[in-house]
Amino acid sequence: MSAARVLVVDAANVIGSVPDGWWRDRAGAAARLHAHLVGAVDGGALPYDEVVLVLEGQGRRGVTAGSVDAGSDHDAGSDDAGADQGVVVTVHAAGEGDDEVVSQCRRAVKAGDVVSVATADRGLLARLDGLGVVVVGPRSVRMSPSSSVSAARRP
Repeated sequence: MSAARVLVVDAANVIGSVPDGWWRDRAGAAARLHAHLVGAVDGGALPYDEVVLVLEGQGRRGVTAGSVDAGSDHDAGSDDAGADQGVVVTVHAAGEGDDEVVSQCRRAVKAGDVVSVATADRGLLARLDGLGVVVVGPRSVRMSPSSSVSAARRP
Protein backbone atom coordinates (compact mmCIF):
# COMPACT_ATOMS: atom_id res chain seq x y z
CA MET A 1 0.00 0.00 0.00
CA SER A 2 1.38 3.41 -0.92
CA ALA A 3 1.51 6.38 1.41
CA ALA A 4 -1.59 8.54 1.55
CA ARG A 5 -1.34 12.12 0.31
CA VAL A 6 -2.58 14.39 3.11
CA LEU A 7 -3.16 18.15 3.02
CA VAL A 8 -3.61 19.93 6.36
CA VAL A 9 -5.34 23.29 5.92
CA ASP A 10 -4.76 26.16 8.35
CA ALA A 11 -8.27 27.53 7.79
CA ALA A 12 -7.69 30.83 9.60
CA ASN A 13 -4.68 31.61 7.41
CA VAL A 14 -6.29 30.46 4.17
CA ILE A 15 -9.52 32.37 4.85
CA GLY A 16 -7.58 35.46 5.91
CA SER A 17 -5.42 35.44 2.78
CA VAL A 18 -8.11 37.14 0.71
CA PRO A 19 -9.85 40.30 2.01
CA ASP A 20 -13.34 39.29 0.88
CA GLY A 21 -15.24 40.32 4.02
CA TRP A 22 -14.65 37.04 5.87
CA TRP A 23 -14.35 38.94 9.18
CA ARG A 24 -18.06 39.80 9.06
CA ASP A 25 -19.06 36.12 9.03
CA ARG A 26 -16.30 33.76 10.13
CA ALA A 27 -18.62 30.75 10.32
CA GLY A 28 -19.89 31.44 6.80
CA ALA A 29 -16.34 31.83 5.52
CA ALA A 30 -15.43 28.46 7.05
CA ALA A 31 -18.47 26.83 5.44
CA ARG A 32 -17.55 28.29 2.04
CA LEU A 33 -13.96 27.08 2.34
CA HIS A 34 -15.17 23.61 3.33
CA ALA A 35 -17.55 23.45 0.36
CA HIS A 36 -14.76 24.62 -1.94
CA LEU A 37 -12.36 21.96 -0.62
CA VAL A 38 -14.93 19.18 -1.06
CA GLY A 39 -15.58 20.33 -4.63
CA ALA A 40 -11.88 20.70 -5.41
CA VAL A 41 -11.05 17.22 -4.11
CA ASP A 42 -14.03 15.74 -5.98
CA GLY A 43 -13.03 17.54 -9.19
CA GLY A 44 -9.38 16.54 -8.95
CA ALA A 45 -8.04 20.08 -8.44
CA LEU A 46 -6.68 19.06 -5.03
CA PRO A 47 -4.95 15.71 -5.61
CA TYR A 48 -5.02 14.47 -2.03
CA ASP A 49 -6.41 11.33 -0.41
CA GLU A 50 -7.26 13.28 2.74
CA VAL A 51 -7.72 17.00 3.32
CA VAL A 52 -7.79 18.01 6.99
CA LEU A 53 -9.50 21.37 7.56
CA VAL A 54 -8.52 22.80 10.97
CA LEU A 55 -11.04 25.31 12.31
CA GLU A 56 -10.70 27.50 15.38
CA GLY A 57 -12.77 30.13 17.17
CA GLN A 58 -15.96 31.30 15.49
CA GLY A 59 -15.11 29.36 12.34
CA ARG A 60 -16.00 26.11 14.15
CA ARG A 61 -19.68 27.08 14.01
CA GLY A 62 -19.62 26.95 10.21
CA VAL A 63 -18.81 23.27 9.72
CA THR A 64 -19.55 20.22 11.85
CA ALA A 65 -16.47 18.25 12.85
CA GLY A 66 -16.13 14.95 11.00
CA SER A 67 -15.42 13.38 7.61
CA VAL A 68 -17.09 13.87 4.25
CA ASP A 69 -16.36 11.75 1.18
CA ALA A 70 -15.69 14.29 -1.54
CA GLY A 71 -17.54 12.19 -4.12
CA SER A 72 -20.86 11.71 -2.35
CA ASP A 73 -23.28 12.95 0.25
CA HIS A 74 -22.38 10.02 2.51
CA ASP A 75 -20.03 9.96 5.49
CA ALA A 76 -16.56 8.72 4.59
CA GLY A 77 -16.98 5.80 6.98
CA SER A 78 -20.18 4.49 5.39
CA ASP A 79 -20.24 1.23 3.43
CA ASP A 80 -21.08 2.95 0.14
CA ALA A 81 -18.45 5.69 0.29
CA GLY A 82 -16.46 5.95 -2.94
CA ALA A 83 -13.17 4.10 -2.62
CA ASP A 84 -11.38 6.33 -5.13
CA GLN A 85 -12.59 9.64 -3.69
CA GLY A 86 -10.64 11.84 -1.34
CA VAL A 87 -11.96 12.62 2.11
CA VAL A 88 -12.30 16.06 3.70
CA VAL A 89 -11.95 15.85 7.47
CA THR A 90 -12.98 18.84 9.57
CA VAL A 91 -11.25 19.14 12.93
CA HIS A 92 -12.28 21.67 15.59
CA ALA A 93 -9.23 22.94 17.46
CA ALA A 94 -9.83 22.87 21.20
CA GLY A 95 -7.56 25.88 21.59
CA GLU A 96 -5.18 27.50 19.14
CA GLY A 97 -5.58 26.37 15.55
CA ASP A 98 -1.81 26.28 15.05
CA ASP A 99 -1.46 23.68 17.83
CA GLU A 100 -4.00 21.46 16.07
CA VAL A 101 -2.34 21.95 12.66
CA VAL A 102 0.98 20.79 14.16
CA SER A 103 -0.75 17.82 15.82
CA GLN A 104 -2.45 16.78 12.58
CA CYS A 105 0.79 17.08 10.60
CA ARG A 106 2.68 14.99 13.17
CA ARG A 107 -0.08 12.36 13.16
CA ALA A 108 0.05 12.01 9.38
CA VAL A 109 3.87 11.98 9.20
CA LYS A 110 3.97 9.31 11.92
CA ALA A 111 1.51 7.22 9.87
CA GLY A 112 3.94 7.38 6.94
CA ASP A 113 1.79 9.71 4.84
CA VAL A 114 3.10 12.35 2.43
CA VAL A 115 2.02 15.55 4.15
CA SER A 116 1.45 19.06 2.82
CA VAL A 117 0.23 22.08 4.77
CA ALA A 118 -1.63 25.10 3.42
CA THR A 119 -0.50 28.17 5.34
CA ALA A 120 1.74 31.22 5.12
CA ASP A 121 2.04 31.60 8.90
CA ARG A 122 5.80 31.86 9.53
CA GLY A 123 5.51 30.95 13.20
CA LEU A 124 3.55 27.83 12.33
CA LEU A 125 6.00 26.91 9.57
CA ALA A 126 8.88 27.21 12.04
CA ARG A 127 7.09 24.70 14.30
CA LEU A 128 6.76 22.29 11.35
CA ASP A 129 10.41 22.59 10.32
CA GLY A 130 12.12 19.23 10.30
CA LEU A 131 8.96 17.16 9.81
CA GLY A 132 9.36 16.96 6.04
CA VAL A 133 6.04 18.67 5.42
CA VAL A 134 5.56 20.31 2.01
CA VAL A 135 4.14 23.85 2.11
CA VAL A 136 1.52 25.11 -0.33
CA GLY A 137 0.46 28.74 -0.15
CA PRO A 138 -3.01 29.61 1.13
CA ARG A 139 -4.12 31.16 -2.14
CA SER A 140 -3.36 27.97 -4.05
CA VAL A 141 -5.99 26.20 -1.96
CA ARG A 142 -8.51 28.97 -2.66
CA MET A 143 -8.22 28.68 -6.46
CA SER A 144 -11.25 27.72 -8.48
CA PRO A 145 -11.96 23.97 -8.45
CA SER A 146 -10.80 23.70 -12.07
CA SER A 147 -7.32 25.03 -11.20
CA SER A 148 -4.46 22.94 -9.87
CA VAL A 149 -2.42 23.45 -6.73
CA SER A 150 1.13 24.62 -7.38
CA ALA A 151 4.08 26.35 -5.79
CA ALA A 152 4.87 23.72 -3.16
CA ARG A 153 7.94 24.23 -1.00
CA ARG A 154 9.51 22.89 2.16
CA PRO A 155 9.36 24.96 5.38
